[in-house]
Amino acid sequence: MDTLLYIVMTLLGLVGSFLSGLLGIGGAIINYPLLLFVPSSLGVAHFSAHEVSSLSMFQVFFSSLAGVLAFRNKKNSKNDAQIHSGLVLYMGISILCGSLLGGISSKYLDGDAINIIYGILALVAVVLMLIPNKGKQSDSAQEITFNKSIAIISALIVGVVSGIVGAGGAFILIPIMLTVLKIPTRTTIATSLAIVFISAIGGVIGKITAGDIPLTPIIFTVIGSLIGAPLGSRMSAKINTTYLRYGLVILIILTAVKVWLSIL
Repeated sequence: MDTLLYIVMTLLGLVGSFLSGLLGIGGAIINYPLLLFVPSSLGVAHFSAHEVSSLSMFQVFFSSLAGVLAFRNKKNSKNDAQIHSGLVLYMGISILCGSLLGGISSKYLDGDAINIIYGILALVAVVLMLIPNKGKQSDSAQEITFNKSIAIISALIVGVVSGIVGAGGAFILIPIMLTVLKIPTRTTIATSLAIVFISAIGGVIGKITAGDIPLTPIIFTVIGSLIGAPLGSRMSAKINTTYLRYGLVILIILTAVKVWLSIL
């Protein structure tokens, strides 16, 4: 049974991170329902909402770390996307505090409360995925100006809710940077990688403090995610993901409905 569990966790990590890399959205919005429902449906494990959020948080940490390292490699070649140091400073510190707070406070919430928060985030994700986000263009990231108060407050809120459910918050953070802060698209993509990684650091520390860490399943899930994420990123450059994206919207809606029904 343990062998089957490890295989399932590796495959779930691979599938979740592959879809994340393919569609360019935060992995937790996909990984959370996969980790919550699939192992129990197959009879290999039954993870609580607390354990699922921990699994997802560790996966986000290593996936975002891989993303940052991949960006650094691309930057040394022909990739001219730039990280905005000011955004990383203001939003990074704020989201770190928020995710740390969310990760620690999650131990005081029952499983239904965590599932409710995921259900709300899933609905938000669906709306954001259906709205085309078109950032403006700019030559230099460091010449960009933004509202610091909005950046700090929004990052703090995103960090808290993301830390609770074990997310990095990219699927909310990126639309905020594009539509509210008016950050150019390429700078948003590059900078959000660094901010999400900082968020994941706070979330992981918070989850370790809160407990409920299924260590061995985490290891195999992370292994799968490190394989799937780069595969998804490479594939995204070769295929039209529009229809797949809408298919994923339907999938997220169905999982959100399942979560709400299990609560009600």
